[in-house]
Amino acid sequence: MRGVAVDVLLFAGVAVLLLCALGVLVMGSAYDRLHYASAAVWGALLVALAILVDESWSLIGDKALLTAAALVLCGPVLAHATARSGRIRERGAWSPDPVRRREAGS
Repeated sequence: MRGVAVDVLLFAGVAVLLLCALGVLVMGSAYDRLHYASAAVWGALLVALAILVDESWSLIGDKALLTAAALVLCGPVLAHATARSGRIRERGAWSPDPVRRREAGS
């Protein structure tokens, strides 16, 4: 039964990662690509759970779980920071209307 659970989790994780990679490849906008890249965290989480089920609470299972937790916690922050810096690079400011923001600041 444990082997079946590992296989299902691993298959699901790899399928999610492949779909995210396909989305990054197909999408045209940088923000759309970022959306698909940040969704890959769930595939990595499923793979880590498969490792945890297979290895139990050992050094390898603990490291897989710690890595997945770091990805889940840091992934959305990294995606948001990347999107924000891309918007600032494109428009000169984070605000919806950079002209109004410049006028308010001076």
